[in-house]
Amino acid sequence: MNDSAHTGSKAPSDEDVAMRLVPVWLAETARNDAEAAERAGHEWESRALSAESARELADWVTARVTDTAFNTDKDTAPDAPARVSVADKAAVHRWLAAHGHHV
Repeated sequence: MNDSAHTGSKAPSDEDVAMRLVPVWLAETARNDAEAAERAGHEWESRALSAESARELADWVTARVTDTAFNTDKDTAPDAPARVSVADKAAVHRWLAAHGHHV
């Protein structure tokens, strides 16, 4: 399955993109800080991320953009768990803003 591809003409909603990428973010966070990942995971389950978790997610998705005009000849790194496009980043930022977070 290609993480960035979707079928049909309907683009994924901001919620769809968040649903796809937040688990990847949580898994990566768990490798670096299990306690923070557990806390953020509970917040995610209730769809009530703290300001700190929202900032961490916004920073993470920005840092993970892998599909830009500058690297269109490159594919996702073999060890990367998901492809993150500029549109995905924007969708996550919009989703966070819609939930009251300033990103």
